[in-house]
Amino acid sequence: MNEIIREIEAAQLKENVPEFNVGDTVKVYGKIREGNHERIQVFEGTVLKKQGGGNRATFTIRKTSNGIGVEKTWPLHSPNVEKVEVVRRGKVRRAKLFYLRDRVGKRAKVKEK
Repeated sequence: MNEIIREIEAAQLKENVPEFNVGDTVKVYGKIREGNHERIQVFEGTVLKKQGGGNRATFTIRKTSNGIGVEKTWPLHSPNVEKVEVVRRGKVRRAKLFYLRDRVGKRAKVKEK
């Protein structure tokens, strides 16, 4: 049974997944369906966490929009994620950056590598 599940999940994996880590600033090009139309919307922000493995892998991005913090969790191998583009690399010393939720302004920035 396990081998069958592994084969199905391996077929769903994307080949061209970029290498990015926690603390990096990335642009996620996500497909949005509105009625019959489909368009691509860009969500740019800092990666707070990466979790899971295989086709269940997800990552959470945080950005500030009109002074309000917005977080969104994206499945890495989803067909609704067109591509992930790394804007800049961040220098961090931990795996989860939840402390950025409490910070505002310049304190919420991550140092660049």
